[in-house]
Amino acid sequence: MITDVTVTHTRNKLKEPFITAVRSVDEIESLTITMETDDGFYGVGAASPTLKITGDSLESIQSAITGPIKQAIIREPLSSLEHLVTKVRDACIGNTSAKAAVDIALYDLFSRKDQLPMYQFLGGYQSEITTDMTLSIGEENDMAVKAKTLVQQGFKALKIKLGGAFQEDLSRMRRLRQTVGESIQLRIDANQSWDAKTAVRFIRMLEEEQLDVEFIEQPVKAADFKGLAYVTNHVHTPIMADESLFSPADALRLVQMSACDLFNIKLMKSGGIREAIVIADIAEAAGIPCMIGSMMESPISVSAAAHLACGHRNIIYADLDAPLWLKKWEGTVGDRTVAYEDSRIRCLQR
Repeated sequence: MITDVTVTHTRNKLKEPFITAVRSVDEIESLTITMETDDGFYGVGAASPTLKITGDSLESIQSAITGPIKQAIIREPLSSLEHLVTKVRDACIGNTSAKAAVDIALYDLFSRKDQLPMYQFLGGYQSEITTDMTLSIGEENDMAVKAKTLVQQGFKALKIKLGGAFQEDLSRMRRLRQTVGESIQLRIDANQSWDAKTAVRFIRMLEEEQLDVEFIEQPVKAADFKGLAYVTNHVHTPIMADESLFSPADALRLVQMSACDLFNIKLMKSGGIREAIVIADIAEAAGIPCMIGSMMESPISVSAAAHLACGHRNIIYADLDAPLWLKKWEGTVGDRTVAYEDSRIRCLQR
């Protein structure tokens, strides 16, 4: 039986500011969830607020967890994980980050009970996945220098944040391709910064100049499903949905509209592991490969995302570099469940 759910606040400084088209941050604030039971087992989860994407704040996450979500599961037996994660999902409307934290803690708890690492509890497809590394928006020369350093550190894929002026972004991409050579994968994340026609014009120029971009993530506003479909159907470069994809219902709509080629699943958007699995399954049925991503989050929730990716055969890309931005990996509870080795993330045994 679940006897308590407690929440603690952590704050971790970044090595350098993380800058996108929608925000700039220099630290990660998160809430760590510890779930206790009457038979001595426990589970750990975490959530980080991203007001401009999920609409969740630290205060709203904590209120949802200590209020309706805790009330829904407290004193519930541990006879069914499915029953418990469903109660979390249905405890309130929205609040996906709060739900994710508790959902992660439940999966952690049940995998501990079964004495399995979470990735094996979730299917055990593989034990290791490779992440890209993100380049924040900045001056062209600074981005090129940073890209060269990351390649020297062993990263084979770089995710480029764009969203500045059209010609400046194009010049950035030319310089980056010249700097890293042809063997490094370049991915673009526009973070909703273009309208559909601008996106098509920009991507076609990339294609004409043979800058070899692997895929473009969320070129248009999250709610602009028609615009996303327009871009997807007017360029050759694969298009990935991120902010347009929160729920299984969003996944179905994107599939029905042929609006994208790839999905980016994030636990803070989906409300946790259970709904993320549904999204990945829908995508697999539709022939859409998935990436597992994260916001700037606690290593606890990023580690859970890594375990999910290693458990599911349709999650083939990873953008889980957030812990690598931290000055110190601290503020976690319990044992560390992943190890970063250059661009590789290895899920650990209990």
